[in-house]
Amino acid sequence: MKPKINVLIGTKAEMIKIAPVLKEFDRRGTAYHLIETGQHGAYLSKLRKELEIREPDVRLGGFNDVDTLFEVFKWSCSLFLTLINRKRVKKVFSLPKGVCLLHGDTPSTFFGFLYAKRAGFQIAHLESGLRSRNFLHPFPEELIRVVVMKFSDVLFAPDQKAVSNLLSLKVKGRIEETSFNTGIESLEKHIKEIKKNSGPVIATLHRVENLHSKKRFMSFLELLEKIVSTGQEVLFVRHQPTDEIIKKYDVRKRIEKAGIQTAPLLPYSDFVKRLADAPYVITDGGSIQEETAHLGVPCLLWRRKTERQNGLEKNVVISNYDERIVNNFLTDFERYRFETETCDGSPSSRVVEVLEEIIGGN
Repeated sequence: MKPKINVLIGTKAEMIKIAPVLKEFDRRGTAYHLIETGQHGAYLSKLRKELEIREPDVRLGGFNDVDTLFEVFKWSCSLFLTLINRKRVKKVFSLPKGVCLLHGDTPSTFFGFLYAKRAGFQIAHLESGLRSRNFLHPFPEELIRVVVMKFSDVLFAPDQKAVSNLLSLKVKGRIEETSFNTGIESLEKHIKEIKKNSGPVIATLHRVENLHSKKRFMSFLELLEKIVSTGQEVLFVRHQPTDEIIKKYDVRKRIEKAGIQTAPLLPYSDFVKRLADAPYVITDGGSIQEETAHLGVPCLLWRRKTERQNGLEKNVVISNYDERIVNNFLTDFERYRFETETCDGSPSSRVVEVLEEIIGGN
């Protein structure tokens, strides 16, 4: 029989956080239909092998990452053209009736939502209920989240705060709390040994509101230069869109001259090991905020708002692009270090149980 459960992903973070759910499907012998949007077409091919995820049943996009604004436009147009034809949309899924599991708040999430609605599928939203309550921070993630949450049939909330946000939003779907995020299951599997404060400071920057604001990007670069000038090593892990902005602003030589180490996206297990070993982390990434909160590593979040509660008032400091806040963090970052959190239970098991219950009733 064809599977009634469809899983649609498109980005690195989505694959990492849905991987434990797919593993749980495999463990139980539950059939699922895997769809990739092609948003991170090249990177997912590498990550799939590392996480031991099978090839997708349907690949909507190509084998390249969608990085530049022009590539995003082309990719979006391609998916919209398919969306216009309902018969073509239905062929993306395994059956004319079932449930589609989506994750998070990316353009892939939004397209998955549109495709599933167009095909008449129920929608299950993983990592639901996160809110920054500001549509510009982060943009477009906050807007995508709200739209998807309002119209999902099942909403998997990682904690009680997320549940409260969903209740405040007056969603009509069924709310299921999973106790913590499935991404932590992936993290724990790939962290074997931690050597605290033994590596360089890890820095990443990839959000639209930071890359396309020259003032914010240059302030971030000046901060890295300042840290290196004190004798502290910095590893700036670059996303492809970040490389495009480095080229646009013509700062590659400046980065090299300052002595800032750089690297393209690293294998997942290597990257999280470096997070765990870092003296502190500077990032605008929500998933990295979660990971550092679990690991207890000091984290300076290069944002005004965050949709996640993980680590706030503990190891995570929101910079608000404020020099005073940044300097206070750098002066005494060790005060924000905590012991690694322990998490009991398995969110992925709960997700699969609910999905099996849904298809069992169809």
